[in-house]
Amino acid sequence: MSSFVIEGGHRLQGEIRPQGAKNEALQVICAVLLTPEEVVIENIPEILDVRNLIELLQSIGVKVSRLEKGKYAFRADNLDEDAIGSEDFVRRCARLRGSVMIAGPLLARFGHVYFPKPGGDKIGRRRVDTHILGMMNLGATQEYDPVRRAYLLKAKQLTGKYMLLDEASVTGTANILMAATLAQGKTVIYNAACEPYVQQLSRLLVAMGARIDGIGSNLLTVTGVAALHGASHRILPDMIEVGSFIGMAALTRSAITIKDTSYMNLGIIPEQFRRLGVGLEQRGDDIFVPQQDSYVIDSFLDGSIMTLADAPWPGLTPDLLSVMLVVATQCRGSVLIHQKMFESRLFFVDRLIDMGAQIILCDPHRAVVIGHDHNFQLRAGKMLSPDIRAGIALLLAAMSAKGTSEIGNIEQIDRGYEDIEGRLNALGAKITRKTE
Repeated sequence: MSSFVIEGGHRLQGEIRPQGAKNEALQVICAVLLTPEEVVIENIPEILDVRNLIELLQSIGVKVSRLEKGKYAFRADNLDEDAIGSEDFVRRCARLRGSVMIAGPLLARFGHVYFPKPGGDKIGRRRVDTHILGMMNLGATQEYDPVRRAYLLKAKQLTGKYMLLDEASVTGTANILMAATLAQGKTVIYNAACEPYVQQLSRLLVAMGARIDGIGSNLLTVTGVAALHGASHRILPDMIEVGSFIGMAALTRSAITIKDTSYMNLGIIPEQFRRLGVGLEQRGDDIFVPQQDSYVIDSFLDGSIMTLADAPWPGLTPDLLSVMLVVATQCRGSVLIHQKMFESRLFFVDRLIDMGAQIILCDPHRAVVIGHDHNFQLRAGKMLSPDIRAGIALLLAAMSAKGTSEIGNIEQIDRGYEDIEGRLNALGAKITRKTE
């Protein structure tokens, strides 16, 4: 197991550019299964989760060519149906969260697919009901295979239908959307997720010949076509990295420019950091975070304590609440962090409390943070990364702490952030990777 050794207390300066969006990459890479023709995707983040998904597709016969860093060509013209149904493939899918989105394309193209309960972060229950019920709405049958510990979905021909999703699931919407492109007739998906990731997937599918109306809204209408063809696509910058870098600048009281952020696709993220007192500035498509001595948390107009809560787009993404919580520990004032979607994602605050942060964990979903206003520097510590987003939050906390910290299980961080220590060290951080 590898670890990061972090010498805290260094101020940073310079420019940093976010990688391609991980969550978008997982969706659009799965979409290549819908056509036997070549699909070229640029700005792919070469992180662990993405590499594992590409290897998974290769194991069933997808031809993959790395044209240059971050640019890949995919061709799914000779897939191995026996491999798709094998116990080994189903087990590999179960270990990778992003693999849930291969179900829709494979079901639409071949009429059958196994759907295992997915792996990924240990941040609480992550239901797959939306995915499976969506496939059943399109005409699929399902039965549980106790040997493979997966659902077997079958459909000779998917048929379009109106459906109201039980939750605005991003991956559920993506899965149903991809399956519906090859279904007969018209599919209407209401309460669809409308995150930029889903919008980008929709644009790729349209470039491949799909007919989709309502892109960017929660009401998608898909008119099925007989076949899709090849296309090219460029992935957006990762909004979670952009937010992480904003938080990093605030925690270290540094002046940093974040380049090429696709600002119009960041939604409410910049404003939520401003509520923590971070005076960031939009400069074209860049974000400049100035050096500040103090960050003052806003209150609501009636004087009540500020609450930051996650919500479906265009609300705040849950992936940034861990970073915002750490930032708040060094601001002036108090804030309630309300993590609605996952009941285990706030448990990492125990590590922050050990570092000297003033946090009251109310329950699995809510924590009150009383900021130190940089009057008390966090203490260095030794800790483990429990998941991707808590891992980056702990890394940022260690960068602002007094002394040398060590974070183990950094494979979790590698799943979502490419060469993070190299990019942060280029700004003046002191992070060393230690492999045992």
